[in-house]
Amino acid sequence: MGVALRRPKKAASTPSVNGRTPSMRVMFITNRQRIGGWLAEAFVGESAGEIHLQEVIGATAGLARLRDEPFDAVLISHDPAGLDAVDLVEGYRASGADEPIVVLGTQSEQEMATFCHEAGADGYVCANTTTTQNLIWIVARAIERHELVRENRRLKQADQQRLQREHDEAERLLVEQRALINDLEAIRHQGRPTAAGEPHSAMRSPLRLPSQLVDHYRELLRTYVIMGSGNLACELSRLAELLAVAGMTAEQTMQLHVQVLEELVHGLGTRSTRHVMTRADLLVLEIMIHLAENYRRRYQEHACPPVQRALPGFEA
Repeated sequence: MGVALRRPKKAASTPSVNGRTPSMRVMFITNRQRIGGWLAEAFVGESAGEIHLQEVIGATAGLARLRDEPFDAVLISHDPAGLDAVDLVEGYRASGADEPIVVLGTQSEQEMATFCHEAGADGYVCANTTTTQNLIWIVARAIERHELVRENRRLKQADQQRLQREHDEAERLLVEQRALINDLEAIRHQGRPTAAGEPHSAMRSPLRLPSQLVDHYRELLRTYVIMGSGNLACELSRLAELLAVAGMTAEQTMQLHVQVLEELVHGLGTRSTRHVMTRADLLVLEIMIHLAENYRRRYQEHACPPVQRALPGFEA
């Protein structure tokens, strides 16, 4: 006893993808027996002209057509004796074809669906038990899924390119800050005679900073990146005062900052550097302001030392 094909009601509309009725270019790969051919033809008839079907015979002709023309989806007849759709799908995916592929066959879905999905197909339809409306939905959803996959791939590539640009920009800024340190050192040594036999490049040798100071500044920078300046104003003021007491110059302070910042940026890996670089710029600016204020206050105390004033009546 045959299984009666359920026909969709005339009132049923063509399914929409993303709120619109899909217009599809579909290729139907079959063999001489044309398994599922009547379903493919009814599939086109139910779409009210929104689906355009092109039929090719054989796997080689199908692959050649895929290389030459774009298609929204591919239907493949499955005939284990003449056209094995599972092997064909595997070959298509291995060659780089990423079009949605739906297999049509006479075996049950419980028997074939798993094999088709494992091979890379987007669905399997038993031609004896499905409806054209259901086939339209399966193909439309397969197209929608592939569009989302492509869009997700484009977004990932754009995000990777953005991150690479950020890392390149961070490296460029670090190089510029290194050049600024060298310029400051050159200005500081301008006109100062060098010792006999001492090369001029010795003035630009890397500064050896105390490890305790580097570790403290590293933790301070990490905290500043997370919390900002609001909760660290007192800590920054104390650090600037310690630097001033130790006689640290602006060049040495900047070298400390760049050294720690380079370690932090290189430790980010593929993560974004924009936030870190922005907060780091604010940190070194705030440190420099505190340091300049400390040196200004010390200069004023040295230039205008406090004077003990005489008591009233003892001025003479």
